[in-house]
Amino acid sequence: MYLCCGDSLFDLFSGPSTDPHGITLDGHVGGSPLNVALGLSRMGNHSRFLTRVSTDMFGRRIAAFMKENGIDDSPCVETSQNTTLAVIGLKDDNSADYVFYTSDTADCSVTVDDLPTTLDPDIRVVHFGSYSTVIEPTATALATLAVQAAADRFVSYDPNLRIMVEPDVDLWRERVTALSKVAAFVKASDEDVLLLHPGKKPDIFASEAISNGADLVCITLGSGGALAFSADGREIRVPGVSVDVADTVGAGDTFQAACLHWLGAEGLAHKGEARRADLEAMARFAVNAAALTCSRRGADLPTLADIQAFATS
Repeated sequence: MYLCCGDSLFDLFSGPSTDPHGITLDGHVGGSPLNVALGLSRMGNHSRFLTRVSTDMFGRRIAAFMKENGIDDSPCVETSQNTTLAVIGLKDDNSADYVFYTSDTADCSVTVDDLPTTLDPDIRVVHFGSYSTVIEPTATALATLAVQAAADRFVSYDPNLRIMVEPDVDLWRERVTALSKVAAFVKASDEDVLLLHPGKKPDIFASEAISNGADLVCITLGSGGALAFSADGREIRVPGVSVDVADTVGAGDTFQAACLHWLGAEGLAHKGEARRADLEAMARFAVNAAALTCSRRGADLPTLADIQAFATS
């Protein structure tokens, strides 16, 4: 069983309007850890999610979305606080351009008191990521849970920097270092690495995360594929897959979910065991999954059958 924790929001995709100074908005459920939970569920896993969920019009849709997609929301805490909103446009290269509204919103207000007193013993993998790991009080609550989970579970972490939410890069560096010390699997994008450490090469970032205790580190390279590193000294690069890109929303989350699914399916989602993974097989599976998401608008993550069919097409 997988537990994902943190961001849950509404992505509002902007489009042209009949008003020359206006925009139209097309809303979809999103949030990096929630996307990972969605991907894990669609790949056939028991997936749980932990956050605060609003009773507002957006939060009710998030709750319905989780139910319809087989995501167990039993750890979630209901609140009247507003739902976080992310307005998304597209840059010239079709990559996402974000504006976030996070002030006193539900998923940014998780407290230590919201955490379960004990974790279900069937939960073997706990995933954290993105702005919920730096915005207080949620950051402290999730850091507390991460330390507790790392004692006997496989912790996964994706920094997924959102500088427009929290512009203090030093704070991001502090949180990345702290969570890397309890995570068995760290995934970051090359853009994350550049923001955290300008001029630092991805392999140096990976070696530092491994020195902090990670078994595996992956660095995604957009259309260039991905790098994967193991604590036993192995490293590989898997090339990207060419698709007609609708947008890149959810691609990194898909990669994360696919890696976690692959490790679980191989019986390697255990601290100390993941370093034995077939890096090329894992990364290729994840790259294919992410490419499929890029071919769809929004974070429409693929099923396991979709990924398998795509890999053989």
